[in-house]
Amino acid sequence: MAHQLRVFMLPEDEKAFVHMLEPYALEAFPRRIPSGYESLKVCLHNFERLPQEALYLFLSKAAPLLVDKIKRGPDKGKLRVDEIGSPVIFWERCVQAAPGELLCGQLWAELEVRPETGRRKAAPDVFRTLYLEIESRIKKSFRRGNPKGYWVGKEAAMAHKAGRLKLLASPLKPSLVGLAR
Repeated sequence: MAHQLRVFMLPEDEKAFVHMLEPYALEAFPRRIPSGYESLKVCLHNFERLPQEALYLFLSKAAPLLVDKIKRGPDKGKLRVDEIGSPVIFWERCVQAAPGELLCGQLWAELEVRPETGRRKAAPDVFRTLYLEIESRIKKSFRRGNPKGYWVGKEAAMAHKAGRLKLLASPLKPSLVGLAR
């Protein structure tokens, strides 16, 4: 099973998160890569240019990025990232469901050998260390959510405490998330 963090971040929290990622020299790729796409360095300078809903954070020094061409459907001709074999962290960004409502986002990466996913080798140590360090920093700087397993950024937590923001776990099952003590 992939390592996953469910997070709530307002744009200010996302900027702080991207600033935290700057020293790691990550590159950003959209979920579906158009031909001729130039990767972006993950930094505050490129924050506005990052894909809006979901992106891959790629650590180039760990291993090459594995992609394959989509052969059917509306994205035909674009490339998709092999998220099992590549050293990437998938970042699904939080989305405003309605004014005052924020849908949960997530960060996840596949680090372990899993026969069901086709991963034959564990993730490179440098990538594993990076992900676990990012996970640790989020758990230290974000507020715990209630129920357990959710992490709330500083700005999102302040807006929620002030009653300006509802935190929704999922669009399909809109249960509310609160803050742990």
